[in-house]
Amino acid sequence: MSKFADLRQEYKKHQLSEENILTDPLEQFRVWFHEALDAGVMEPNAFTLATVSKDGTPSARVLLLKGVDENGFVFYSNYNSEKGRDLAEKPVGSMVFLWLELERQVRISGPVTKVTREESEIYFHSRPRESQIGAWVSSQSQIITSREELEKNLIVQQEKFKDSEVIPLPEYWGGYRLQPLQIEFWQGRPNRLHDRLLFSAIKNIWKIERLAP
Repeated sequence: MSKFADLRQEYKKHQLSEENILTDPLEQFRVWFHEALDAGVMEPNAFTLATVSKDGTPSARVLLLKGVDENGFVFYSNYNSEKGRDLAEKPVGSMVFLWLELERQVRISGPVTKVTREESEIYFHSRPRESQIGAWVSSQSQIITSREELEKNLIVQQEKFKDSEVIPLPEYWGGYRLQPLQIEFWQGRPNRLHDRLLFSAIKNIWKIERLAP
């Protein structure tokens, strides 16, 4: 079995320069996202979200992006989960998208706010019915006694909503929007001399700078 230290990959598929990047980082994100789609990346909307608790303890988990517009990046979760508690106490976050097939990653950081209840309703009811019921089943991030407890609650909730045409949105479930203050585009390059271009929002204007790899 290979040792971790012996695992290496040379990056040489693409390059990134100030001349070939768009001046709007949100548009550049969309370009890279669609290139990831075209490259067959599995779930290119998957990203790691890092948050921090009130006492400074960091945590991270993988989520799925569900929207992006001029106001930021949208994802959904249980508000009572660990990430929900973190964001209630310290409403900031950092997202990382990793597209290994293209040797690329995007890092995004900024303040996080809840989306409107109406936005959450629209998205919630676009989900498969069983996923909607699942939101009622799981007390996310809470300790449970066994898998059996979870499956029993699924049966209870399925019975509860069996005659309901519309599954109601739980009060503890909804969306968040991360407003980007910084967006870094990273492109793998040979010899570990990677391209890193950082956009920073300064008085509603995006400033672009190159970072050392």
